Amino acid sequence: MLRRVIHTDNDKQTIIIRFLVGCVFLSEGIQKILFAKTLGSGRFETIGLPAPEILGPFVAMVEICGGFLLLIGLFTRLVCVPLIVVILAAIATTKSVIYVEKGFWELLHNSRTDWAMLLGCMFLFIKGSGFYSVDYTYNKIKSYA
Repeated sequence: MLRRVIHTDNDKQTIIIRFLVGCVFLSEGIQKILFAKTLGSGRFETIGLPAPEILGPFVAMVEICGGFLLLIGLFTRLVCVPLIVVILAAIATTKSVIYVEKGFWELLHNSRTDWAMLLGCMFLFIKGSGFYSVDYTYNKIKSYA
């Protein structure tokens, strides 16, 4: 089962998408902790999410851990699942208001990072972590054993 989850190919360019998605999630998670009133639990309370004092740090830890694991390429496919859930929730809770108040084009403008992160995670979920990753190294070691 583990082998199937961490299976990846030897594509060397995948690191670009992994680095992009991992860095953004890692930095956003850290900022949710550092600036909790404006980006973490305070923001979650402002937009009306339940239990913001629990949800804020929880989402921050998902983003920090997920971002770090993507950067090193460990359990990439598995990590993408909660990150996709987080980004879909972010789009649904923060961008729907923009659509209602300001329209479609403003929605697209304000959600460009969200869509890039969503598509990046979907790419990594489908493709795996690529050549420069812990997943690839583990697969190579196991294939020699």
